[in-house]
Amino acid sequence: MRKKILTISGSSREESSNVKLLRALSTLDVRNHYRHYNDLHKVPLFAAEDDRHPWAQEVLKWRTAVQEADAIIICTPEYLHNLPAQIKSALEWIASSGELVAKPTLAMTYTPHAPRGERAIQSLLWSLEALDANVVAQVNIYQSQIKIEDGMIIGDEEIIELLQEILTML
Repeated sequence: MRKKILTISGSSREESSNVKLLRALSTLDVRNHYRHYNDLHKVPLFAAEDDRHPWAQEVLKWRTAVQEADAIIICTPEYLHNLPAQIKSALEWIASSGELVAKPTLAMTYTPHAPRGERAIQSLLWSLEALDANVVAQVNIYQSQIKIEDGMIIGDEEIIELLQEILTML
């Protein structure tokens, strides 16, 4: 049975390297259906007093997308040694509703070079732990290792094989 994999970029840029990597992952795993959540920038900034009904339409769309997925892949850059505010805020919107509870989740960073991404992945993992996500793997990938060209992942074959193996864990 084909799984529905939802990919989510922590980047605020529509054509960021993280978005391109997430889109290219589907070429490594043709057995599943991949959908990229494109509207994270439309989800309002989380405020605890707003976490009650009625929720904004974009919050409902976000929660539904996560709920309907069989597995999640989050790939983020590192901003100021942390997660970008956009992905952190979006994750906060699902803290009280439980869409990620026990859901197979892959946590990734895609940054220019080591050691960038190490603190962002830790921050992402803390958030996913608080949301009770089932983190099946975590990986820091560097642009010095692989590139995305014409929608395909090229570069270090060991990294590409690692990504293929990790995708089977979802």
